[in-house]
Amino acid sequence: MKVSASFLSSRDLVKDLRALDLTDVDYIHLDIMDGKFVNNKTMPYSELKNIYKYTSKRLDVHLMVEDPEKYIPLYATLNTEYIVFHVEVDKDITKLLKMIKQYGIKAGLSIKPNTKVNELVPYLPYLDMVLVMSVEPGKGGQSFIEESEERIKEVRELLNSYNIPAVINVDGGVNDKTVSKCRDADIVTAGSYIINSDNFQTKISSLR
Repeated sequence: MKVSASFLSSRDLVKDLRALDLTDVDYIHLDIMDGKFVNNKTMPYSELKNIYKYTSKRLDVHLMVEDPEKYIPLYATLNTEYIVFHVEVDKDITKLLKMIKQYGIKAGLSIKPNTKVNELVPYLPYLDMVLVMSVEPGKGGQSFIEESEERIKEVRELLNSYNIPAVINVDGGVNDKTVSKCRDADIVTAGSYIINSDNFQTKISSLR
């Protein structure tokens, strides 16, 4: 199991990024929120663009925004492997997925806990990742929604039935107790479980 570390709960961004860079974590999960799609708002690109100074890890960017097209060109300039936005946005989703790929970056869609998995079907040929939200997006420190285990399985079955090699990432309430419910995923994203600990590497290792 690969691990992506979110610093949404971080109180000292530079210190935590430097500490994560010393671990074997696979990705840094970058949560981008506009205060519209979700209530919270994250720091602007003008601050986040310097992230490369503190970590050499590849980025896994999660856009929780109403207008992904405004953010994709910005975050495509960083050390980014994946850019994911929400299937629930009222946009031309296929066009946005193609836009991400034009930058040579892997594209994905995220689904909220109450969104039907079948909403992904029209976009499957363009997907490199499906991000399954196991909490309501926009706030760190929430508890894993138990029904997510079945949803992860459902996404895996959907991808297999269409022969789509996209990876599944699970985000929200992931810790050493809930990671067993994510066994059908390829990547788990953990925030407060890692960031609020005294030993990042120990927590990361417990998720593999």
